[in-house]
Amino acid sequence: MNISTRFAVAIHILTLIDSNKEGKSTSEWIAGSVNTNPVVIRRLTSMLQKAGLVNARPGVAGASPTRSASEITLLEIYKAVNAVEEDSLFSVHEHPNPDCPVGKNIASAIVPVFSLAQKAMENVLQEVTLEQIVNEMPEL
Repeated sequence: MNISTRFAVAIHILTLIDSNKEGKSTSEWIAGSVNTNPVVIRRLTSMLQKAGLVNARPGVAGASPTRSASEITLLEIYKAVNAVEEDSLFSVHEHPNPDCPVGKNIASAIVPVFSLAQKAMENVLQEVTLEQIVNEMPEL
């Protein structure tokens, strides 16, 4: 299982909006770049709006960022689109054999490690801004 693609698409959306300051960033235009349906873009834009990352109004074309790209972290985007729930990046298989010494103890042995790994990843995302991603685009 992978992290939801919502995270990557949300970064794509915000990068496009940031690079299109003079134009209207409509869901149709963004969908063309992402190569998806505009409904998907509207759904994710709504999630980004609820998180306070974009201004968008239903029925009005275009979205705009609420802050500069240097003030938006990838962790904020990650959390905004519910890429994964808290402490659930890695999951443990359900219903191991309770009569097996490994089966009955595996979860308690690996869940703390999984939690630390997710926290480490989130710490990295906290240190990367949208501006850093925008600056990696060679033609912007």
